[in-house]
Amino acid sequence: MFLNCHSFHSLRYGTLSVKELVRQAEELGIKELVLTDINTVTAIYDFKKECEDAGIKPIAGIEVRKENKLLYIAVAKEFSGIGEVNKILTAYNCDGAELSEIASEFKNVFVIYPIENIPETLKQNEFIGIREEELNLLIRPEFKDKIHKMVILQPVTFSTKKEYNLHRILRAIEQNTLLSKLSDEDICRKSEYLRSEINLIKSFEHYPEIIKNTKKILSECSFEFTYKERGSTENKNKKYYLGSQEEDIELLTKLAYEGLEKRYSSHDEVARKRVKKELKVIGELKFSAYFLITWDIVQYSNRMGFMHVGRGSGANSIVSYCLGITDICPIELDLYFERFLNLNRTSPPDFDLDWSWQNRDAILEYIFDKYGKEYVAFCGTNVQFKYRSIFREVGKAFGLPKEELDILATKSVGEHHSDKIVKQVYEYGKLLEKFPNQRSMHACGILISEEPITTYTALEMPPKGFPIAQFDMNVAEDIGLEKFDILSQRGLGTINDTVQLIKKNRGIEVDIRNTSISKNEALCNEYLAVGKTIGCFYIESPAMRGLLRRLKCDNYRILVAASSIIRPGVAQSGMMREYIFRHNHPNQFEYFHPVFEKNLKETYGIMVYQEDVIKIAQYFGGLTHADGDILRRAMSGKERSIQKLNEVKANFFESCKKQGHSDQMTAEAFRQIESFAGYSFCKAHSASYAVESYQSLYLKVYYPLEFMVSVINNQGGFYRTEVYIHEARMSGAIVQNPCVNTSEFQTILKEKEIYLGFMVLQSLETKIAQLISEERDNNGDYKSLEDFIRRIPIGIETIQILIFIGAFRFTGKQKNELLIEARLLLINFKPENRNLMLIEEPVQDYKLPELKREKFEDAFDELEIIGFPTTYSPFDLLETKYRGSVFVKDLLKFHKKQVKMLAYLISRKHVPTKKGAMFFGTWIDVNGDYFDTAHFPDSLKEYDFQGGGCYLLLGTVEVDYHFPTITIHKMAKMAMIPDPRYAYDEQKKYDALRLVREDVSMTSRKPYPQAHEIGLPRQKF
Repeated sequence: MFLNCHSFHSLRYGTLSVKELVRQAEELGIKELVLTDINTVTAIYDFKKECEDAGIKPIAGIEVRKENKLLYIAVAKEFSGIGEVNKILTAYNCDGAELSEIASEFKNVFVIYPIENIPETLKQNEFIGIREEELNLLIRPEFKDKIHKMVILQPVTFSTKKEYNLHRILRAIEQNTLLSKLSDEDICRKSEYLRSEINLIKSFEHYPEIIKNTKKILSECSFEFTYKERGSTENKNKKYYLGSQEEDIELLTKLAYEGLEKRYSSHDEVARKRVKKELKVIGELKFSAYFLITWDIVQYSNRMGFMHVGRGSGANSIVSYCLGITDICPIELDLYFERFLNLNRTSPPDFDLDWSWQNRDAILEYIFDKYGKEYVAFCGTNVQFKYRSIFREVGKAFGLPKEELDILATKSVGEHHSDKIVKQVYEYGKLLEKFPNQRSMHACGILISEEPITTYTALEMPPKGFPIAQFDMNVAEDIGLEKFDILSQRGLGTINDTVQLIKKNRGIEVDIRNTSISKNEALCNEYLAVGKTIGCFYIESPAMRGLLRRLKCDNYRILVAASSIIRPGVAQSGMMREYIFRHNHPNQFEYFHPVFEKNLKETYGIMVYQEDVIKIAQYFGGLTHADGDILRRAMSGKERSIQKLNEVKANFFESCKKQGHSDQMTAEAFRQIESFAGYSFCKAHSASYAVESYQSLYLKVYYPLEFMVSVINNQGGFYRTEVYIHEARMSGAIVQNPCVNTSEFQTILKEKEIYLGFMVLQSLETKIAQLISEERDNNGDYKSLEDFIRRIPIGIETIQILIFIGAFRFTGKQKNELLIEARLLLINFKPENRNLMLIEEPVQDYKLPELKREKFEDAFDELEIIGFPTTYSPFDLLETKYRGSVFVKDLLKFHKKQVKMLAYLISRKHVPTKKGAMFFGTWIDVNGDYFDTAHFPDSLKEYDFQGGGCYLLLGTVEVDYHFPTITIHKMAKMAMIPDPRYAYDEQKKYDALRLVREDVSMTSRKPYPQAHEIGLPRQKF
């Protein structure tokens, strides 16, 4: 009897989760239920499962609404009916088609109109929905002759009075209005909840025809749909790249052997055997099309001259290496093909493909064009209400002022006021946790379907981007649509841009894809070993640079291990610390068990990669390949990792007993396994990252200026632009502020001079910034400030920014003089006369009194406009002339000794400990060299960070495996000189100092265990 149920996937409308809706129906003994969320099918696949578990017949539908108006309810007779409605909603969402108030000619859909929107004639499949409270209207003549086409309409939106209030709050959030201003049209009726069918039918007992029609719809509808079966490799992805399975296998085999000739010598029997073995598995699992589609995308990328990285478990496959999808030789690194693909695996393997953030859209457009917009979509994702947005949005609905909303959103609950309204905001806000708030685009998952995508879902078009499905990747996987991961990153943009810049500036072609130059370069290895990697992909963070130094990482293989060791799972388990110890003291430990020695010798008996976990599970624990595959999924962090892990835990312990292992030994082995769930890399992934890290390092070592310019233009990585400019200067660059006659929108390099781009000017509009260089390229250099004003549509505020940053220094005039000239030029200037002025006489040359500027005024201008000084260093702006007693170059000599240093703060990272928050700081001394500090909770109580700037530090040096860190006891922020531009204004003298920045990264993970808590055995059990 319930033809119109909403879940909370009717965004900002329904209040019931699918689980709760079905649970309530089961309690009331309801045997059929129709889910009709508003303009979406997000929940129908989960709904079907929940209903079948509860013994309820599921029926799928969609409530079609245009803004606030209910047009009709579409109930699918069979699954294809959902596709019919999906097409209409997709046309509305993506193509701007109008939503007709009258339903289309549906073949497999029942249509139910509300009494407010009855068409003149009803088709055979169309009915009118009558609510109980509308029955008294049926005595009217216009309705009497339509009773034979009526059904019971008992919508379901909420279940309690409190949820009804929550519904009203959701509607106020949706309408961006106050609760008190909601109209009846904005909200559902108070009768929209589940009730017993007996009572509902009793209300309609005088209209048996209406009851009969309702039952007829319920009996004639079904939701037959095949989910992906466990153990089956059948899926709903595009089946064939060519026309058939045979043609696909033939093409894949041909391409694989052609690639084998290029990648290896024709006599390499090991490689040939592995290719043959892999092709057999790929063929048996019918995954040829998946490989070929990926290969096709990469071929297009190569034709366009784009650089890509194929990473993830895909790099375990020699076939993907031969096809050019990946650049990692699986034989060289002994990569485990079974981690990627095995006969127990039913889902297609994952190829994670990265492009530069500048090229990714071109790749996506190719995929949509090549495989057809009807068959391709992004996976969706449900964005939930978050803590801050909940209190802000709910508070706004209650009419709280902005100041109070800011307090609610930014402060902890303990700091909130406790008046009646705030209590209600908190009470209803808590109910909204985990509610979906909006649908968004999955970061990288693309679906390429055999059937049109609208067969399964309506599509939506986000403000920027490509069409998205209305369900997430978990539902997509359940129903058999497996995603392709098309990602973007700035690291590749940096590499790409550097290679192009080297070619443009030096005429040198660097083949960065040639893996022989990015694996074993003596000078690169020297940089690695001392952590000289700022700007390099994945290896520039303070933690990573510290790890490289502790390992004296001087080759590619150790870099591969380091890329995985730094991951939270390895560090959390204590295995990172243990790896460092064993790497530096290879003779001071024994292997835990012979299986660990045989399988993990390369990593000193420590599980570092996901493959290590699977090897130990199989060879130490005796688990089956199927259980090993469950472990693989747990390792990947997909779905519910810990839950997946627990599925195999009992099998592991039982199997270990049969192997003759003691309970103590088994518990220790499983503890190590468990710590990995969801937080480790497979070895191939680490290897892919290591290749890209080494490529960027190679460019940094041999072409440092081109590299740093590219890092700046790709908006850096871990650090702010200031740090990369400092790094360029340390490499010999002369850094110039933007100049209207030289600079471009992006930063450029002229021999050793780096001209900062207009993009670094925080308040300059992008449009104006790009126009300055375009106009100069078209019509020649600017001759004067006046010439510039005539040619560029610009106001006094923007002119001031350019004057104060020194962009008109080519005129030889001082900034003060230029400012007066600009104001005189613009005083009577009308924009509509700009082109006329071009043929007029120049304005008279004003004679101005000499206006002197203080030495450091430029530095404060720069601080205000770009966020940091460029003509002076931060040390130059200190009141004190003291520069520290010890410098970074000598730190290794001061192990366990107290030192006093003066340093500029670069970044700090928050780290949770059992005693409270601590921080790791990264600094530079006056010579520009980097060093790191540790600030423990007791020290921070008295000597906390006071924002960006220079500090006097007192601490003890601890050299941990070649890497010095200073444990800080005391620190004080050093005073800077007052701003000379405001010498006579006491209030503004120190304003600019608040603009000095620092990078702060926070983390919410649990504290890592201490060495004594880990107790990782260093001897045989």
